[in-house]
Amino acid sequence: MSKGLSDLAAFGGTPLFKMPRHANAPHFPGRSEFMKRVGSIFDSNWFTNDGPEVVELERQISSFLGVKHCVLTSNGTLGLQLLARALSLQGEVIVPSFTFIATAHAMEWEGVKPVFCDVRADSMAMDPEHCRRLISSETQAILAVHLWGSGCDVYELESIARKHGLFLLFDAAHAFGCSVDGRKIGSFGDAEVFSFHATKVFHTFEGGAVTTNSEELAASLRRMRNFGFTGLDRVESIGINAKMHEVSAAAGLANLAVFNHTVLKSKAVFDAYKSGLDDLGEVKMCDTAINGESNYHYVVCKVDPENCLLSRDTIVDLLVAENVLARRYFHPGCHRSAPYSAIHQDDLPITEMLSASIIVLPAGAAMEPEWATAICSKLRLIFECSEAIRSRLEK
Repeated sequence: MSKGLSDLAAFGGTPLFKMPRHANAPHFPGRSEFMKRVGSIFDSNWFTNDGPEVVELERQISSFLGVKHCVLTSNGTLGLQLLARALSLQGEVIVPSFTFIATAHAMEWEGVKPVFCDVRADSMAMDPEHCRRLISSETQAILAVHLWGSGCDVYELESIARKHGLFLLFDAAHAFGCSVDGRKIGSFGDAEVFSFHATKVFHTFEGGAVTTNSEELAASLRRMRNFGFTGLDRVESIGINAKMHEVSAAAGLANLAVFNHTVLKSKAVFDAYKSGLDDLGEVKMCDTAINGESNYHYVVCKVDPENCLLSRDTIVDLLVAENVLARRYFHPGCHRSAPYSAIHQDDLPITEMLSASIIVLPAGAAMEPEWATAICSKLRLIFECSEAIRSRLEK
């Protein structure tokens, strides 16, 4: 074997890590505070149905984000579905294809057709110009995504939505704690939806929230998340069980209390990657704070096909062999995934380019800066051995 190649786990070397390093592994720094709150939950014997932990977390999140209403849900996907129901969406909603599949699935599940929009190459967020071209007589809403925590073109999208009389919604699953021009994400458009899944920068083990400045919309969401009840035995509308329980809310309160520390720890890992990847020609680390403040939870790299002899998928496979569980987000794009791929869709060139070139590396507060530095060194070795690797793989 060529010198250095035998140091790669895929070719017989010892993996870089004994245990897998996941992309955005769960991090829970507020354990002691959480256990105190769990004790209070048992003392009160109030486990669900808008208990004091849920009420307090909604109050604190509203204050933190600078928005009038926060409606907690059992997960972010149900938050999107409740929002579609509360706004009586029908017909079509424009969504970016370069997003987690749940963004589209939530609309399709509610009988609303997702119409897939391309994204901008720099921010990877919805392209407003393409969005304009997709508006039809059937369009009722624009559902944009703050990808990697970077705010999308909120003001241009607001202008488009106003001109055409459309609802403007945001999937803010990646964006808790982030901002656009100093304004926290959470109060833009008609409503924004967060995921508080365990892999997010702020989590409640599992959970989500819809934030809005509309009192009427918030009331409708609260009613719908609890079977349509407006009183002890009074039902006024159709509803479902999408409530967050007290234990998840307690986890959220504990994590929110140390959120700034979490972001600082994530930034230290982010900075270690930035330093370690700065002069590599084969991959470029993407800016996740293009339009404002980032939570530094995501380290996203784009493979440069002109400078890299290896494909993105080969690089991911080599890293996985090292127990570096890098991810191919959001391959192959929603419009190329079932069930949407069966429906005729125009080509989305930027989405397809990104889907073939993006690598998300293990990051976030569960990582350590020295682990990030070690991953960067392993990437350098991969690129130094790229000719030998390609030769071996072609045999």
